[in-house]
Amino acid sequence: MQANIWSGKVGTVLVSETETFRVWHISIAPGERLPFHRHVLDYFWTVLSKGRARSHYEGGAVRETTYCAGDTRHFSFAPGEHMLHDLENVGDETLVFVTVEMKAGKNAPLAL
Repeated sequence: MQANIWSGKVGTVLVSETETFRVWHISIAPGERLPFHRHVLDYFWTVLSKGRARSHYEGGAVRETTYCAGDTRHFSFAPGEHMLHDLENVGDETLVFVTVEMKAGKNAPLAL
């Protein structure tokens, strides 16, 4: 976690970036993990596959989630707020997400 405390790489591959958006693809095979990363920008994700994942959060919380294809979740952050976590695939199928960050929010984008 300490090595990535300021990592703005919130996906596997950055597929598009404009002045207002960053679009990421995330693909995590069973047993793989997306390393710790910090969210500061308002964003949403949509999962394209079914599966299960476990996330570890700053402060010690651990959450497991079951996903269905099409599930979407939105997040927003007040000035100075953030979320630091990882994402581990604990299911039997590859997890695939699209994540869209809005760069014109209350916090400056992190360097990539």
